[in-house]
Amino acid sequence: MKKQMKKIPHTTHRVPLKTCPSQNNLIRNQTICKLNKVKNSSKAEISKQIKQLNCEWDTERVIEVHAASLILLSALMGVKGGRFWFCLTSMVGLFLLNHGLYGWCPSLPILRKMGIRTSEEINIEKTVLKMIRGDFTNVGTDVVAMYNTVVKQ
Repeated sequence: MKKQMKKIPHTTHRVPLKTCPSQNNLIRNQTICKLNKVKNSSKAEISKQIKQLNCEWDTERVIEVHAASLILLSALMGVKGGRFWFCLTSMVGLFLLNHGLYGWCPSLPILRKMGIRTSEEINIEKTVLKMIRGDFTNVGTDVVAMYNTVVKQ
């Protein structure tokens, strides 16, 4: 009997697959709520929102910065304080590898509860804002319909 290999999920699906469905729904609903608040705003205000989203840190960036910080700190502690600290360096590397392949690491549930979104979730909001701003034609005015259209693409 062949042993099944764990299938590596699509890049944009890794984190949502490893996030509690209720948390994914909360992030989605918060995004739709924000979009509904700005749907009647001026084009300049919507452009400002898009610029702010371009600066928002996604889950990948937060995890990479945290991992790099822990690796640097534990390597320094390994040199100064003992070999035990090098184990932490290895553990962080292992978790980072697991996150890269499967979308999970120990800090992910906490980050998602803090509202840290994936780049895909941020890009969906930006695309809907561009729809509201009028960058696309024949999209209607219903924010939820726009959101669902972008998600299906």
